[in-house]
Amino acid sequence: MERLLNDLEIRVLGCLIEKEMATPEYYPLTLNALTNACNQKSNRDPVMSLDDAEVIRALDALRTQGLAMQSAEGVRVPRYRHTLAEKLHLEPPQLAVLAELLLRGPQTLGELRTRAERMHPLPDLGAVEDILGELAEHTPALATQLPRQPGQKENRYAHLLAGEPTIEAAGRALPPEAARVQVSAVDERIARLEEEVVALRLELAELRQSMSDFRAQFE
Repeated sequence: MERLLNDLEIRVLGCLIEKEMATPEYYPLTLNALTNACNQKSNRDPVMSLDDAEVIRALDALRTQGLAMQSAEGVRVPRYRHTLAEKLHLEPPQLAVLAELLLRGPQTLGELRTRAERMHPLPDLGAVEDILGELAEHTPALATQLPRQPGQKENRYAHLLAGEPTIEAAGRALPPEAARVQVSAVDERIARLEEEVVALRLELAELRQSMSDFRAQFE
């Protein structure tokens, strides 16, 4: 890593990893799909409200570090992908856990396993702990175990792409209630369906344009 990433770059990078693993059929992402992913209300902490220009600036910054690129060969609309796996030689389990840390900040082993399994199977808490150990021993280090704060029963872990997390940031999140976990899961499914609808509309528009161009050759 040449420099630390800011909050917007962290969000964009996390979303690119998440969507590649959770919805590969719609990846790489268009700018519109990526902006929507950044502004999702589910599985995001904090919730953001970014516009396309902010996302483009974050993409440009990530590209200068070799962490993202435009991938638009043979496609009418530019699409974007991350290159974190290639640059840092990360495997899918490591990417899944790191993505959750980028999207939601410090979390416990249980939270990480529950949330990252939608991207890659994680058999048990021991597997998550092993992955976090690999990320911590990576060069550069990508994750760390945080000091346990008063009132916390479990250790929490954080990514290091933005530098060492502050104690305030590390301790602000409390374990969610069971009902909140269920609501978040439903919200996430709805958000994913909405993204699929947007992608299908875009594909339909591209198909109509292609048909129109084809007909124009014979007029």
